[in-house]
Amino acid sequence: MLSAEEWGIVLLSLKVSGVAVLLCLPIAFGLAWLLARGRFPGRVVLDALVHLPLVLPPVVTGWLLLLAFGNNGPAGRWFSEALGISFMFRWTGAALAAAVMALPLMVRAMRLSIEAVDPKLEQAAETLGASRAHVFATITLPLALPGLLAGMVLGFARSLGEFGATITFVSNIPGETQTLPIAIYSALQVPGSEAVVTRLAILSVALSLAALIASETLVRRSGQGRGRHVL
Repeated sequence: MLSAEEWGIVLLSLKVSGVAVLLCLPIAFGLAWLLARGRFPGRVVLDALVHLPLVLPPVVTGWLLLLAFGNNGPAGRWFSEALGISFMFRWTGAALAAAVMALPLMVRAMRLSIEAVDPKLEQAAETLGASRAHVFATITLPLALPGLLAGMVLGFARSLGEFGATITFVSNIPGETQTLPIAIYSALQVPGSEAVVTRLAILSVALSLAALIASETLVRRSGQGRGRHVL
């Protein structure tokens, strides 16, 4: 059984992860489409930049977010003045950090799904007079949808496990930025908190495992995932 404080940590983690996925979704889909269908100079560089958070130390990613979205950063100052949104020491900053770390995995899953759509089906529809928007809405999107959902689930799981960039960018503030992994880390520093660590760790493993299984299942059931995996 979780205490009221631990339930608060879980709910905060779910909120941060959910907002991170929604924030990331249009950007991830746009990048996945460009990388899957686009042919332009610098495509390899864009691909490398998208996947950079996977290989960068999370602390470096958090530091870069601090420079860009901190109170004195160019993006952070604009968001604060124009939209009234602050990221420093706020759950919104934790969501931003989680979104950045989840982006590469979401793009990868969506890109594989888009690449698996047979272009001949789209060309046939256009030959019959369908507009590009109609072809996209009735053929491309439905066929790619399982992969898009798989990317969202995988991004959600990655957001739940985000630690390094988050604690570097928005610190560890109970009730505001203390998500599951940060709460586990904090409990490890307190003698006699083994029970708390165990409960939160088991919950974290269960949520992550369920999300990974769901992602792979969605790709396989799409009928396009033969020999493909989101990881």
